[in-house]
Amino acid sequence: MIDIEKCKEEFLRYVRIFEEEYEDEDEYVGIERKKLHSIRVMERSKDVAKALKLNEEQIELAELIGLLHDIGRFEQYTRNGTYLNEMLLDHAKLGADILFKEGLIRKFIEDEKYDKIIELAIINHNKYKISEGLNKEELLFSKIIRDADKLDILYEGVEIYWKSKKEKQNLENSKINVKIGQLLKVERPVKRCGNERNDTVDGLLILLSYIYDINFRETLVIINEKDYVNKIFSRFEFKEEETKKQIENIKEILLRYIKIRLRKI
Repeated sequence: MIDIEKCKEEFLRYVRIFEEEYEDEDEYVGIERKKLHSIRVMERSKDVAKALKLNEEQIELAELIGLLHDIGRFEQYTRNGTYLNEMLLDHAKLGADILFKEGLIRKFIEDEKYDKIIELAIINHNKYKISEGLNKEELLFSKIIRDADKLDILYEGVEIYWKSKKEKQNLENSKINVKIGQLLKVERPVKRCGNERNDTVDGLLILLSYIYDINFRETLVIINEKDYVNKIFSRFEFKEEETKKQIENIKEILLRYIKIRLRKI
């Protein structure tokens, strides 16, 4: 069995090292946000695993992966001063290296039997597609963490992102990139290059496009019940008439996609 409370304490101890490095409030908040995101993803991973009727140890494993999936973010922020530009430094690969090459994983779990599952799930959580060659169990936990991560990113789209007046104004006055708009209309997730600005309508649409990459019905049920699509769009009053029309069209496509998949799965 995995002692999740002990793992959480160890995680908070690890993050505290990075929190203590920053006296600047904005930098501290950046670390804090990823800490809270990791804890919420741990909880969402548990929700998905329980809904899939996995056994207790599998649920605990899903929780542990959720807790550790972004552990590379803290070192990434220390090195680069930003969470952007994954082409420069892949936080998932960095996290896996910290855990398994540097041996940090043993502070969380002594048993080595789940090492490969944990490592592959973390490496694959932020990729456009899951890598090929995974066995059934490796694939299952890679899908769980990807869904749980996206669930919390959608939550952040409602509650956390675009809070400042400047960010909101920038987003409301921006226009939709033709390519991004087309990808959402044909129901495909948008691949980030790593340097896109989040305070634009494109940043908002990239976030919502993650809905097209959800694996489990249980996750879509949560997205539907939380009404994330409507809640995110309702936060903004877009200034360009053409943008307003495009947004309404994209919103309808997203909502229809969710309903159709809920009927099919």
